[in-house]
Amino acid sequence: MFEEFKKFAMRGNVVDMAVGIIIGAAFGKIVSSAVKDIIMPPIGKLMGNVDFSNLFINLGDGQFDSLKAAQDAGAATINYGLFINTVLDFVIVAFAIFMLIKAINKATAKEEEEAPAEPTSKDCPECLSEVPIAAKRCKHCTSALA
Repeated sequence: MFEEFKKFAMRGNVVDMAVGIIIGAAFGKIVSSAVKDIIMPPIGKLMGNVDFSNLFINLGDGQFDSLKAAQDAGAATINYGLFINTVLDFVIVAFAIFMLIKAINKATAKEEEEAPAEPTSKDCPECLSEVPIAAKRCKHCTSALA
């Protein structure tokens, strides 16, 4: 059983998938940081110094100045600012994946275009003259062609 598992785990596609997941997780962290630390602060500044990560609706009693204070007090909250950040994370990751797939498809299309065209002629086995692919007899030596 251990040998079967080892054989399964070391197959190329399993290893490739694991590497993809690890890189994807790291890329997700980079995108989250970009949204939280680079994109949202200027947007918040343009909207009148709004901190999106601190936007929430308090469903409980009391007044809280920040989301952290509400969470520390155990108040139920709807954290729509964090949701906006998460949606932006998703949109950026989806766009990056779209661009990657588009580039891969473009490279694949070039490879397909460069594939050799189907032959339109063949050589006669008797006289080695070039004859059309659909010919049944050689026009030079009249030999029957297969």
